[in-house]
Amino acid sequence: MAESFLFSIATTVLEKITPLVMEEVCFAFKSDLKALQDNMNRIKAVLLDAEQKQHQNETLRLCMGKLRDIFYDAEDVLEEFERKALQKEVRKNPSISKKVRLLTALSLYSFSPAFNLRMGNKIKDINRRLEKLDVEWKSFNLGVGGDNRSVIKRETISFVKSSDVIGRDVDKENIINLLMQPTGSGTIPVIPIVGIGGLGKTVLAQMVYDDKRVTRLFPTKLWVCVAEEFDVKRLVREIICNKTRKPCDDLPLEALQINLRSLFENEKFLLVLDDVWNEDPVKWKELKDLLESMSDLPGNKIIVTTRSFKVASTTMTSVRPYQLQGLPHEDCLTLFIRWAFRDGDEKKFPNLMRIGDEIVKKCRGIPLAVRTLGSLLFEKTEEREWMSVRDSEIWELEKKENSILPLLKLSYNHLPPPLQRCLAFLSLYKKDTPHATDDVILFWMANGLLEPPKGKEEWEDVGNRYLKELWSRCFIQDVVQRRFYFVFKVHDLMHDLASDVSQKEFRTLYSQTGPIDEKVRHISFCDDQPLVNAPQDLKKRKHVRTVFLHQHPRNIDLSFLEFCVSKFKYLRSLRLHDESLEALPDSIGTLKHLRILDLRGCRKITKLPSSFSKLQSLIMLKMTRVDLVQLPDSFLSFIRLRSLELSIGAKHLKEIPAGCWSSLKYLGLFHCHNFEFLFEGVQYLTSLQTLNLCVCPKVVSLPRSLKFLTKLEHLLVQNCGAINLRMEPEDEDQHLELRLKTFSLWNSESLTDLPRLLLEKSSGTLETILINNCQNFEVLPEWLQNLTKLESLMIIKCPKLSSLPEGMNRLTKLRELTIMGCPRLTERCQRGGADWPKIAHVEDITVI
Repeated sequence: MAESFLFSIATTVLEKITPLVMEEVCFAFKSDLKALQDNMNRIKAVLLDAEQKQHQNETLRLCMGKLRDIFYDAEDVLEEFERKALQKEVRKNPSISKKVRLLTALSLYSFSPAFNLRMGNKIKDINRRLEKLDVEWKSFNLGVGGDNRSVIKRETISFVKSSDVIGRDVDKENIINLLMQPTGSGTIPVIPIVGIGGLGKTVLAQMVYDDKRVTRLFPTKLWVCVAEEFDVKRLVREIICNKTRKPCDDLPLEALQINLRSLFENEKFLLVLDDVWNEDPVKWKELKDLLESMSDLPGNKIIVTTRSFKVASTTMTSVRPYQLQGLPHEDCLTLFIRWAFRDGDEKKFPNLMRIGDEIVKKCRGIPLAVRTLGSLLFEKTEEREWMSVRDSEIWELEKKENSILPLLKLSYNHLPPPLQRCLAFLSLYKKDTPHATDDVILFWMANGLLEPPKGKEEWEDVGNRYLKELWSRCFIQDVVQRRFYFVFKVHDLMHDLASDVSQKEFRTLYSQTGPIDEKVRHISFCDDQPLVNAPQDLKKRKHVRTVFLHQHPRNIDLSFLEFCVSKFKYLRSLRLHDESLEALPDSIGTLKHLRILDLRGCRKITKLPSSFSKLQSLIMLKMTRVDLVQLPDSFLSFIRLRSLELSIGAKHLKEIPAGCWSSLKYLGLFHCHNFEFLFEGVQYLTSLQTLNLCVCPKVVSLPRSLKFLTKLEHLLVQNCGAINLRMEPEDEDQHLELRLKTFSLWNSESLTDLPRLLLEKSSGTLETILINNCQNFEVLPEWLQNLTKLESLMIIKCPKLSSLPEGMNRLTKLRELTIMGCPRLTERCQRGGADWPKIAHVEDITVI
């Protein structure tokens, strides 16, 4: 496998060396650090040339593989210095409890004399290894080269808008006609949609699924993404969850079958099974028998999308598989123009259009290939750049392998180096599953993939730029805004590409996984088999930095965790979602480099080990439904935290002193059933951007100290039935300026007032207000007219709300108004109603 991450890794290592060379505390081995810096700079200067030439030189590629191991070891050593600096920072913080500071001081004292010697020896060893490779490295006669791969700005395309589908109307009608054909009772017809990756099988199924005729024909519609693991029990769970919107993870298959029958009795349904790979007819028959027991009504149908005719034949259907063909050339050219040019610009570049036409012909009618290459050439107007794509040798490789994966790699090769690594990290996530951008960005940050922020940027801003870039180049899709963050999916073919370029560092493990390469550094477990013992090969891999466990219930044995903690000393990310896990290992504190710990759903953990306080490198900690009685003192030592989710059994959190959590951007408090108020010290969370309060039924109000959080942008209050938000400005607040952007309130029976202090003082930034299911909310305030930047107002299920306030016509930025489940208000807001003149200027009005 070609080495294409070295340039990015070298950049990261050099960023860590530079401040250490200048730091007086490192004087004892400064000459060794300076030598390492010089060696790295010299190697980095020719890495881009090496990346280009390695494809024709196997010896060079192997040499680069050795370099990569050395670079990673250097990064691990340099992070020891960062950890020591962090310990000193915690120790000096007067707000940290004496107990926590004592733990830190003892740790420093025990490392103090030996630390310098150990680090100095490690740096010397790295320099020796580099010098040993030096003769071989120089023999390749590599040249200094620049990198012209840069981030593009596609301003004409929104981050959350998908491109329009082109050329599939006939296919859509054909599938709908098959759905409308009458069938008898008993067996359920299966309609397989078959085609190679990238043709748009899923998109076609979505078009059919969302068609109004199909909705009328099938009162119940279900969509399940199957992917590689065709586990009947999991699929049944997902079907039930799809129907009820509630998890059913603990039920055995027999109970699931009974539940299935009760849910679908006398209901006609359409089920879409997307991305099926199963070729085992026994597994299919087991699922089919369960589905046919769901309902006695005739007319139920199943749509299956797959790349394989063998899979289609496994379904034993009497319906002939619908083979999806490539798009006609004219449709492909239209799609290409949409992605390669700004509107109308193609007319300015007739020479580029001629080259583009030849490129499109080579894409064989595959929309994903057309979009990807179109986005690659966006805003590039040099003919040589277009001709290099047209004439690339990859086209010949693509013909031989009968796959578009090499073709997609052409676009991958043009990504800036940091984005290449970011894409490879996405191979650890499940296919065709929504992923939250904030989680992914912090995961990238934890692994040093993000360039340092510039100007007023935050790390999260850099990550968002990367995601927008990957989206604009079609590497991610289905990007949707969810209140204060986005979710996205990775197309299965792009997931294959990410796995292909991951260079043996990344491995997704299933119960039947084969040998694990010695180079592996990031592992992801994606089936739901119990984890009692680590795979044998994994016991020999000490450089693992990531362990993800996606599925639950999994039944993780404590011995497996103890193995991970004892073996993977440089672990940076650990994700455990398991309801059966009762405790964390006492040795968890030895993971000094751990940045991300995700324990969501580990509800049987009620106490944390004392060594937990040593995890001072954490930037993200998620403990939703981990029912801690109270916030331990150890949490105050996590001064690098940027994202925190908690469930607490106490009436309130302990006081947060100044200096603690000063980097916190996101705070979520979930399922705090005894919570009565937040905590003292809220005003010290000076970096907080999002506060999410969910299922805290005894909380009656929010603290006025929120007014000191001048960076707070998103405030969400959900399922807090006792809360009322009356918060009026006082004289001292006259010149206060806040910057809320979104305010969301869900399911509060006690709400009668909105927080004027927070909302009106954010009049220059507030864009969205959502009020949902507040049964006793009666009056929208007159001061609402002062929120002149408001773009979206949604009022849902507030039956006592009877009118809109005066001055709504002052809200000239208001573009979206939604009123649902408010009978009296609905009547007044209809065209010609009493309140219609107040809102007639709004472009998008939905009144139901």
